[in-house]
Amino acid sequence: LAATPEFFDRHAQLLSKIRLPDARGGGTTVSLLERQVEVLRERNRQLERKVKDFVDVARENDALGARVLSMARRLIAAPDGAAVIGAIEAALREDFDAAQSVLVLTPAGAPPGAVESRFLRVVAAEAPDLRSFETLFSAGKPRCGQLRDSQREFLFGADAPEVGSVALVPLGSKGSLGLLACGSHDLQRFNPTMSTDFLAHIGELIAAALA
Repeated sequence: LAATPEFFDRHAQLLSKIRLPDARGGGTTVSLLERQVEVLRERNRQLERKVKDFVDVARENDALGARVLSMARRLIAAPDGAAVIGAIEAALREDFDAAQSVLVLTPAGAPPGAVESRFLRVVAAEAPDLRSFETLFSAGKPRCGQLRDSQREFLFGADAPEVGSVALVPLGSKGSLGLLACGSHDLQRFNPTMSTDFLAHIGELIAAALA
């Protein structure tokens, strides 16, 4: 039939006689035309699902963009280094629902007068625990997924057993200022397949504010 597309022009009476198994099952048959209509309907349903997915992604990106803008405003309004740290922590907790976050800074990235806390850690750049993230720093871009036990314990301490997945964001060139770690108990919240564009934007904002 593919080689002779004019076949049904010459045998039009066959169109109403050909019966095919109904794609919906049930052991019934339908005409060729009915089968074609069903195929077109299924294609239309697939296109509608794709359009819905595109719209959902666009809405999610709009919401993320608004949150990043809100963080930028907080950082711009911060009058000093200590306020910058507070603005970062508040933005992550209130705007991004990332309360289980840790900011690990090297002495080069820590603002004067910064006080260590559950959220803020200041660690020497050559510290072995920080150097365990060398592949992250070398890549120079965010990474999502699960961590080794030693890395998770270094970042989250006593809360480490509750952390299922983590988003890591290097700060500064090759992590020269440190890193941001956002943890979640959900194994799939930060998975390796997710886009990291907005995480990169957040990292750039934080690095600029610290500098």
